[in-house]
Parts: sequence; C-alpha cells; structure tokens
Amino acid sequence: MADAQRVFGFLTKTRSDIIIAIFVIVIVMMLLIPLPAFMLDAFMAVNLVLSLMIILIVLFTRRALDFSVFPTLLLIVTVFSLSLNVSSTRLILSKGQLFDGQMIRAFAQVVTGSSDDPQDMTGYVIGLIIFIVIIAVQFVVITKGATRVAEVAARFTLDALPGKQMAIEAEYNSGLITEEEATRRKNDLQREVDFYGAMDGASKFVSGNVKVGIFITLINMIGGFIVGMSIHGESFNNAIHTYIGLTIGDGLVTQLPALLISTATGIIVTRSVSDATFGKDITKQFSAQSKPYLIAAAFLFLLGFVPGFPTLTLWFLAGGAGFLAFVLSRKLIAEDEKIKTKEAAAKGREAPAEISPVVPLDPISLELGYGLIPLVDKEHGAELLDRITRIRREAALDLGLVVPRIRIIDNMRLEPPEYCFKIKGVEVGKGRIRMGSFLAINPSGIEEEIPGEDTLDPTFGLPAKWISEETRERAEQIGYTVVDPPSIVATHLTEIIRQHSSEILGRQEVQSMITTLKQDYPAVVDEVTKQLSTGEIQKVLQGLLDERVSIRNIVVILETLADYSSIAKDLTFLIEKCRQSLGRQICLQFADENKSIRVMTLHPDLERKLIDSSVETGKGVAAALEPVIQRKWITACINSVEAARKHGHTPIILCSEAARPLVKSSTKRDLPMLVVLSVPEVANDMKIESLGEIKIEM
Repeated sequence: MADAQRVFGFLTKTRSDIIIAIFVIVIVMMLLIPLPAFMLDAFMAVNLVLSLMIILIVLFTRRALDFSVFPTLLLIVTVFSLSLNVSSTRLILSKGQLFDGQMIRAFAQVVTGSSDDPQDMTGYVIGLIIFIVIIAVQFVVITKGATRVAEVAARFTLDALPGKQMAIEAEYNSGLITEEEATRRKNDLQREVDFYGAMDGASKFVSGNVKVGIFITLINMIGGFIVGMSIHGESFNNAIHTYIGLTIGDGLVTQLPALLISTATGIIVTRSVSDATFGKDITKQFSAQSKPYLIAAAFLFLLGFVPGFPTLTLWFLAGGAGFLAFVLSRKLIAEDEKIKTKEAAAKGREAPAEISPVVPLDPISLELGYGLIPLVDKEHGAELLDRITRIRREAALDLGLVVPRIRIIDNMRLEPPEYCFKIKGVEVGKGRIRMGSFLAINPSGIEEEIPGEDTLDPTFGLPAKWISEETRERAEQIGYTVVDPPSIVATHLTEIIRQHSSEILGRQEVQSMITTLKQDYPAVVDEVTKQLSTGEIQKVLQGLLDERVSIRNIVVILETLADYSSIAKDLTFLIEKCRQSLGRQICLQFADENKSIRVMTLHPDLERKLIDSSVETGKGVAAALEPVIQRKWITACINSVEAARKHGHTPIILCSEAARPLVKSSTKRDLPMLVVLSVPEVANDMKIESLGEIKIEM
C-alpha cells in the first residue's frame, strides 16, 4: 500500500507535466496513425470515464474557481474525442464486417437490438432516431444554452469588475481586511474574470464538437455504403446492417461523453457562488418550505380521479409528496421553536437595546461628493487609492507614525465636487475639485496671468487657478505649480497627517509600538514602563509629533524617558529632554548642505519676560503675557518671520531651554508653522547664523 502511494505521488507531482504532454502528443498522433481495435476500445473507455469524472467533479465543486482548469481541459477532451472519431472511422471503413471494436459493437447492439435478419430494419431505424434525438438535445438545448450563459456570465463579470475592486479597496482602506486578504480577493476576482472569459470561448468547443459529430456520422454512412458496396462487394442490406449499425455505435460511444461534457459545461457556468456543493444546495433549498410539496400532493391526488390517467401511480406519488410535506413541516416547526427559545434566553440575559452602547468612529476618513467617485474607481485608474497607500508608508518613514487605514466613503451631504477629511468623526480639512481640470498654484507671486478660474489651494491656501489641459504646459513654463485632482487630494492628506499626527496617535497605537519593541529591546521597555504609564508615554510622543518631530527613533526616546522620568515626570520637561536627545535629527531638517542653520534670537529682556509669565496648565506650561505685550510680541514675530521668508529662509527662533516651550505655545495660534529650537538641541557640528533679534518695547 505504501509503495502504491509513493508511485502515485511520483506520477502526480514529480512527472505530472510530462504525463500531460505525452497525452496531448498521443491525441495528435491518433489523428494520423491507425490504431488497433483493442487500443481504440481502451481509449474510448478512458474517454467515457474521463467525461464521467469531469461531471462528477463539477457537481461536487463548491465554486467555479475551484475547477479553474476546466476550460483548458474542455479543449483537450474535445480534441481527444474527435481523434477517436477519426480513428474509429478509419477502422470501420477499412475493415467493414471484420471490424472487431468491442465498445462500438456493444453500443450498436444495445441500441439496435441483436436481430440477425437482414430484412429487419426496425432496430436500425430506432437506433438512428435515438442517436438523432441525443444529438438534438445536446446541440439545441444543452450546448446552445451553456454557450449563451457563458457569454452573459463573461460580460456581466467583466462589467462588475470595477465595482468589486473598489469595494475591496474601500474595505482595505477602512481596516476591515488586511493587505494579504485584499490581495487574495483581488487575485480571486481576476481569476474569476479570466475563468468566465475562457469559458465564453471554450463553450464553442462543445458546440463545434457536436456539429463535427453530426458531420462524421453522415460521412460514415455515405462512405460505408460506397466502400461496402463498391469495394467490398456487399449487398445493400448487408451494407446497412454493417455500416449503419457501426456508425450508430460509434456515434453513441463518442457523443455520450460529449453529452456529459456539455452538461458539465452548463452546470459550471450556471452555478452561483456558494459555500456548499450542488447536491447540498439542492437538499437545503428544496427542504426550505413544506407548502409546495403539500400543493403537489393535492394536485396529484385529484389528477388520479381523471379517467385515463394511471390512478395508482399518481396516488402513490401524491402519498410520497404528502409524506415529505409532513416531515418538512415538523422539521421547520422544530427549528422555529429553537430560534424562539434562543431569543427568549437572550432577552432574559441581556437588557433590550436597539443600538450598540459604543458607536466607534473612524480614526481618519475621506468623504467624497458623488462627482469625485471616479478618483477611487478602478475603471478610471483609481490612482488616488495607490497614492493613499504610499502616503501611509511615507508617514511611517518620515514621522514614525503608522497611520490607520483611511476609510473612503461617499457622502451625499457634500456637494458633488467637494471632499473632506475627518479625524475621529470631526472635520479637519475640506476642498473642492473640478474634475477634468488642473490646479495651477502661484507659489511665488508670479505676475503673468493665465486664463482660468480663480480659487485657493485647499492645502495651503495659496492663490491658484483652475485651468484646462491646453493651458497646462504654458502655466508650467512660467513657473506655476500644476497638479491634477488626485495630487490635490493626496497633498492635502499628507498635510492633514502632518498637522494632526498627534491626534491620530492613541493609546492603543502606543501600546502596539511598545509590544513590538519589547521583542528586540526588552530592557528598555521594561525600565520605562515601570516608571511611566502608557498614557504618559503617549503624551510625550504627541508633544513631539505636535511640532513635527519624527518619533521613528523611538528607542532613543524611550531611553531618554527612562533616564529622566526618575528625576521628574513633568511632561514639558520630558518632551524637552527627548527633543535634545533627537537634536541632530531635528537640526538636519532645517540645515543646508553646509550644516548651517539661520535663526532669529530673542532679546534677553523679552526672553526673561516670557519665562516670568510662565503658568502651569493641564497641557503643560504656557506664557501668560499681558494682552498689550502679547500683541506686541506676536506682531514682532510676524514681522521677523515675513522678513526671513522674503530672503528664502525657514523661520526659526533659537532661545533657551526654559523659554522654548513658552515661545512655541504663545505663537502656535498665529504662527503654527514657526520652528522654535532651544540651545541644547543644536548639535556641536552645526553652524548658527543669526538673521536678527526679536525685541519689543516693554
């Protein structure tokens, strides 16, 4: 037994490709090389068993994709059947009465009868009629219907492809499925389209096989009369007995497998997606109701009273249908009682509630007006979906923040050209897009005008124009930044993530980061988690992200927290120490190729005034300057920032460690993009160039 299993495994796994190749070559050679009768019998038996196996596999297959090799197998089996037709025709015409093919003679004898009387034509007429009926059923009913179903299935599957792909992308972006699951579903979807497309063409093989079978049958009859009467010298009656009988047997032994293949083709293309086999679906769906059986029983019982009808047979069938109706009704009643019992038990255990007590919100979502649906439609390229995936990866690399999957939904409350971003259900960004147009942004105050509709860039609020494709090249030549609709949304999303990264980072995400780090850095994680809670670590990371400091180097951050949390657990203090540990990383963001940073400094009196006004709040320290001084301070900052920008420099303020959080908190509302560095953050090899000093009249 073990040896047989090893041989079977060797044949099916190691040499399966070679066996299939040899089989196909043998099929082709059968069209040219005469076969002995015993080999023809063997191949005809193989053809019959193979066809039977195919229809049984189709019946036991849950999904059409589980038998995706069927279209190719259909072609091979069809050619195999035709090659058997050619070989049998050659032997019948060449040997005549001496033909010794047992399969063909057996089929002919079963259909035409065993009469040896040359004058008795009844069996041959009946056999010919049966053969014609089988051909007609196969060609007119099964093959034609299967071909039509395959065409419709292929067309509708292809038409539904964009919508299904969009649904998969939406589920992936919303976090309902993993990337691996999305890839698997897309592959299955593509295989389904390929399968039904292949079946559309493969069904023509079956149709052609039937037509060729009819043609070969006529050739065998006509050729048999010619060969038998003119060459072999047989009488007319002997020629009919010999060639008509053998032709009918040959036609049946080849068309019966073809009928099974045609039926299998019709079954596999008409099967809907199901989790069970055809037999289980039949059992389940035919036993779902009892009333149809009861009505059928009553109809058969009444039909038995009509004169001329077989009363006993009809009443017997009526009794069977009535018994099934009784059994099914009892079964359905028992199932209903079980369901009611479970519902009553559930009501007894739980207080009735119409909705869940928790209505979760998406961490981040993109809502589109219906006019922007093409941006995420696979049929139109769906470039935005790929860009969102890249943006999430870039955020992980740049900020060290793994952005949750972004749910994309259509919102009928929005205007058709509108879109908006929401974080945990709250709108954080909004814009309008003109599909088919391009947004030409004027970043540096270009004076030359271009034709288009005036608007504002939704991301940064810069002056812009909606322009056509014809104007795009000219706008780029004179210095405008021209972007297409997907780029507008992608850029806006990138900026939303940067501005609100601290809001996106929650305790669960921090806990996931800590759990992952513990595998490689257990000592660091254990030390810091003993001194700080997950919420405190989250607040520190949020404080860094709030000023666009990447937390990707989280090991250094945790080591710093472990070092200083024993001294003080003040969040402002810990954030400043973490910034100093990441000083080189922060400085390189703003340094030029010579490692020079151009900064503005504070007048000592102003810096002292800010430090003296420090007050503790729930979110850390803040500057509580007098309203008049606050206005002067903000005005001075704005003037200095504009002056730095005019010279092409990034606005940066350099101050002491004690003043840095106060400067940032006091300017955050009016100058959110202002960079504030403390002296300890500047690495030793960085060069500092002063752009001036900020001061006010006290």
